[in-house]
Amino acid sequence: MDFPKYDGNIHPNEWINDIKRYFKLKNTNINDRLGIAISFVDPIISLPAKFDSLDKLCNVLKEDISFTVFKNTNERMLQSLKYVPENKGGNTSKFISKFRKLCYNAEINDIEEQKKYLYNSLPLPINHFDSISIEFYKKMENVDSINKLIKEFEDFAVYLSKLITNESIVVLKHVATGKYLSSNANLCYNTGSSTQLVSVENSKFGPNSLWKIRFNNNELATYGSTHVTLQHVKSIMLLGINSGLYQSPSTNHTEVSCNNMSNYYWVKDWEFNHAKVGNHQGFLKSNDIINLRIKKFYDINGNPIPNGQVEYLRSHDIQFNVGNDTFQEVVCHNERLGGNDEWCIELIKQYTWTLV
Repeated sequence: MDFPKYDGNIHPNEWINDIKRYFKLKNTNINDRLGIAISFVDPIISLPAKFDSLDKLCNVLKEDISFTVFKNTNERMLQSLKYVPENKGGNTSKFISKFRKLCYNAEINDIEEQKKYLYNSLPLPINHFDSISIEFYKKMENVDSINKLIKEFEDFAVYLSKLITNESIVVLKHVATGKYLSSNANLCYNTGSSTQLVSVENSKFGPNSLWKIRFNNNELATYGSTHVTLQHVKSIMLLGINSGLYQSPSTNHTEVSCNNMSNYYWVKDWEFNHAKVGNHQGFLKSNDIINLRIKKFYDINGNPIPNGQVEYLRSHDIQFNVGNDTFQEVVCHNERLGGNDEWCIELIKQYTWTLV
């Protein structure tokens, strides 16, 4: 197999290194190597009359206009390079390989320049462009080598993949019992509101445990400022309370159920805070441990509660029956927070961002 010609579409350093390995593999006579290499250079590239080594041939090739065009082409390709995460059909490993190759070909070796090109490749949500930008530069601040740069980018790509976007599909695992928040379209409470019951069930999630999470006109949910709704995927009903008018089946806390929006008293907007860290900031992401809270506006007698009363979503080992079936109760309460109020939110399917 003949060695490929040099036609200006490969970096001269790479071509010379390849041809040196080729000569070594073929055990080519040292005195013949330069002449053979020259014969592999495409005639469109002009060479001076005399030079005496492969290294000098490399320098000659770099002086030709074709190398300038080659570098500029690779730099433009680098500027247009876009990272596509795996959950949208991309391949991080191939992306990094291409990024490094383009940097090499364009002779962009300055680490700060490489950071800028990597940042430009990110698929950022429009509504949170500035916030994600700050997060990226924080991670890259002390990077001083290409290996560290790639490691930090990989970590940042993992971070992006865990962000819970508007209309994503999630599950909520009750931390204390390891069971999933669930509802069943065919089952209603025997007491209270008689609406679609909510419980925690199974240590493995199934169709009854899937929820579509929505935010108020945002692509990402921010701790401390975002309200969310949770729509049961199978029944299309919303998780909430009948404004506190009904008691739970066993413990007489506030009943939690699934309903549609036709009920005037229905409250479906939840707030969340991080269960492990005070004043937690940033975006909601998969595997965060959270508390969910909601406001009820009436007591069980139908009397209004001025400004509403904050109550937290809780489950526990107390059970109730519907027919011959037994369920683990889910309620809202205004007692002291504890382990039974912790929920691990897990991302099942990330909804596609509106990207820049």
